[in-house]
Amino acid sequence: MYIECMSYKFTASIVKEGKWYVAHAVEFGVASQGRTIEEAKKNLQEAVELYLEDIPKKEREPYKQSPLLTVLEATP
Repeated sequence: MYIECMSYKFTASIVKEGKWYVAHAVEFGVASQGRTIEEAKKNLQEAVELYLEDIPKKEREPYKQSPLLTVLEATP
């Protein structure tokens, strides 16, 4: 029996909100939190894995590519 093991790269944005670090997976629109940055990252990774289990395999294709990262600045 062959089990396909696929990894997906995604961008995580982490900000501190009060006592919590809130982590957001940009490509998936999934969020999680933790009391430390490491905990927030671990919880986000688990949340993304659960998210990926729930979407059809063919809809996962775009997530196999590495995301483009850039920093933008806005002046109000």
